[in-house]
Amino acid sequence: MASRAHPNRLGIKGWVAGGRWGFARYMYTLHRLTGLGLLAYFVMHIFVTSTRAIGPESWEQAMEIVSGPLFAFGEYLVFAAFVFHALNGIRLGAIELGFAVGVPIEPVYPYETSVGRTQRLAKAVLMIAFVVAVWGGLDFFIWK
Repeated sequence: MASRAHPNRLGIKGWVAGGRWGFARYMYTLHRLTGLGLLAYFVMHIFVTSTRAIGPESWEQAMEIVSGPLFAFGEYLVFAAFVFHALNGIRLGAIELGFAVGVPIEPVYPYETSVGRTQRLAKAVLMIAFVVAVWGGLDFFIWK
């Protein structure tokens, strides 16, 4: 019944492009995806590290599997996800505590919102995360 009341007019484009998603919604989605990626990494890390308890042969075999270039790139992606997730988490905490939204004002028309301030902070987080991720990539792949 609900699908008839609100038909999906966007089709597959709505799945890919997100429909009328705004900048904040993309930040939310990216924060959730990086959090899930970090969780997946931690679970895999626990499984790989637990092979050390089985014996030195299984530890060497596990280290052989995870020492390839694909896993090195994966470790870099974990680093980049951590940088974004940590900085965005600090931004979200600052917003929730009221540090990033300014002082409250009386709601008089035309209403002023704090969207401009929080969006500038989000863009700053993205820029800082990008710079730190590039710096880390240089350290990961070039400077070693």
